[in-house]
Amino acid sequence: MGPLDGLLVLDLTRVLSGPYCTMMLADMGARVIKVEQPGKGDDTRGWGPPFQQAESAYFMSVNRNKESVTLDFKAAEGRAILEQLIARADVLVENFRPGTLEKLGLGAAAMTAKHPRLIYCSISGFGQSGPRRREPGYDAVMQAEGGLMSITGPGDGSSYRLGVAIADVATGMFAAQGVTAALYARERSGRGQVVDIGMLDSVAALLTYQAGIYFATDVAPKRLGNRHPTIVPYETFEASDGEFVIAVGNDDLWRKFCAVASLEFGDRFTTNRERVSGYAELRPVIAARLKTKSRAEWIDALTKTGVPCGSVRDLAELFADPQIAARAMVEQVEHATLGPLRVLGTPLKLSETAPSIRTAPPTLGQHTEAVLTGDLGLQSSDVAALRARGIV
Repeated sequence: MGPLDGLLVLDLTRVLSGPYCTMMLADMGARVIKVEQPGKGDDTRGWGPPFQQAESAYFMSVNRNKESVTLDFKAAEGRAILEQLIARADVLVENFRPGTLEKLGLGAAAMTAKHPRLIYCSISGFGQSGPRRREPGYDAVMQAEGGLMSITGPGDGSSYRLGVAIADVATGMFAAQGVTAALYARERSGRGQVVDIGMLDSVAALLTYQAGIYFATDVAPKRLGNRHPTIVPYETFEASDGEFVIAVGNDDLWRKFCAVASLEFGDRFTTNRERVSGYAELRPVIAARLKTKSRAEWIDALTKTGVPCGSVRDLAELFADPQIAARAMVEQVEHATLGPLRVLGTPLKLSETAPSIRTAPPTLGQHTEAVLTGDLGLQSSDVAALRARGIV
């Protein structure tokens, strides 16, 4: 039994930020009903390659543990069905552009007034307030607008987007945190509330110490490649056979690093402040020494003395790591059409109410009839008639 067991989440989201949020809630035991457009579904069902048969690898990466119901709720009959589902839900999560659901009578104000215990979570590019609230939000745009790209990439080259959609993923995490906080508050007050999560806000929140540097200096931080702005050495270096990372986070680790690398500087560079200010002189010396041995040799020696380090690995190397297996970070589920399917595990490890990976990502509309008949009491003939008219 997961920590959110017994709760019903209605998922009106698509693409990544919303589905990531609802996947986290589903992993924690909530029942998540994903409402999708008949005949098309979530946009990411068409994103690829790769596809496994007709199923998009992208879609399947963020939609496990959910049920799929197809429903055209822009039509009156579909909207009536959706309202019946909302009446049963503890949480509704949506990521339409602000104002879209209000036009259908399904906005936060109307739904929370009608259902006072409902947690209504809205995810959008710029949030539900402010002069830019109606603008659309996509991950790449938010990484750019949110300042993240300005500090990512080589110092003398172009700005880089991160290799994962970090704006979407972080927004989904913040949304899941907001929903669980609102559920906890409801336990005490008996009332639901609106959770308003903006992607721009979420990216800004990720800036942490980079924002702190700006607030302290009024100078925008610049791209430094893999170098850390306030810790030295803390970046990638080339060994004789490839890249690896060292993270010398304090002066004690620096002394240990120097002992392993047989580097002597006398009374120079003993503090991190000195190492940062002397970076231009210090880095070439370290880089030359680290080129003299293989990654494995350096990592073995440094790890034994407690200096944090690691190879720059690709995903094949990552998922071959026995630590990943020991932590159940790859699991297998049975997909309705594909059979055994590998999915990521959950990083949340709770001793008493552990999250779990229970079901595979659903095929489009896989649970429509079961939900409409089992939850809402419709007859199979009613569902067939709705399907014939394109409502489901």
